[in-house]
Amino acid sequence: MFGRPLLRFVRKDTHINFMRGRYAGLIVSAALSLLSVVLFLHPGLTLGLDFRGGIVVEAKTSGPADFAKLRAALAAHNVTHASIQAFGAPDDVLIRLDAGNEQQTNTIVDTVRHAVAEAQPGTTVLRADAVGASVSAELFRNGMLALGLSLAMILGYIWFRFEWEFALSAVITLVLDLTKTMGFLVITGFEFDLVMVAAILTILGYSTNDKVVVYDRVRENLRKYRTMPLRELIDLSINETLNRTLGTSCTVFLASLPLALFGGTTLSGFAWTMLFGIVVGTSSSIFIAAPLLLFMGEGRLKRDARPPAPRKSA
Repeated sequence: MFGRPLLRFVRKDTHINFMRGRYAGLIVSAALSLLSVVLFLHPGLTLGLDFRGGIVVEAKTSGPADFAKLRAALAAHNVTHASIQAFGAPDDVLIRLDAGNEQQTNTIVDTVRHAVAEAQPGTTVLRADAVGASVSAELFRNGMLALGLSLAMILGYIWFRFEWEFALSAVITLVLDLTKTMGFLVITGFEFDLVMVAAILTILGYSTNDKVVVYDRVRENLRKYRTMPLRELIDLSINETLNRTLGTSCTVFLASLPLALFGGTTLSGFAWTMLFGIVVGTSSSIFIAAPLLLFMGEGRLKRDARPPAPRKSA
């Protein structure tokens, strides 16, 4: 009685033929990833302060923000090419400026503070962040390096734990997940900064864990059902792990949803990207990673799984 789960997303005796749609899954995934690459090239990602460099000042005015007065005050203090926008409440203002000379960053921030206070007395500057051009270039390079190293380490881990067919199919799937996430960032306009790099690394880790669960069951079933065709064996493995996969995905999804809805501008982009990545990572384990494993290992994995031939008696 107490050993039964309170909630099952699928019946224990579920037998869904996932491999029947393997071609459709791969074609749709490849098309979405190709479209995402095109969007990545043009119009491209909206780089955040960490990677673009510049100054961001977040202020809260005493009443509804008067953007005409704010722009006039900034112009009077020789602060040109400033982007002023509203976000959140009517009295929340975000001011963006180019980095300029790194040695003058503090002076520019102080000038902006005085300008907004003169435009609307009682205005409070909540935060002021500045990143120089050289620092932003280094951060961008390190962020891309982190993504590349994570993929390489995932490849090595799965290759060491399983076989090369498992590792290669997993990494190809993760690359497809990564490109789709980039396309999502382009479409939504979320800024790509260090927070988004953390979100992508989290998505890659979650997606890898999900694939390892399926691969573990495939390996167990290869030893258990030595004569079963690989296509049926993979379907069986997915069905056996489907309840756990959906349960884990829903748990992480529900944990991230409040951050997306109520986390504010600082966390909403991270949370929405996480939600998208959870959906993509879960579906790719079934419709991308599994078909790739079927195509790559249909000959070798079945041959390795067969029992050795009996020796002839002398």
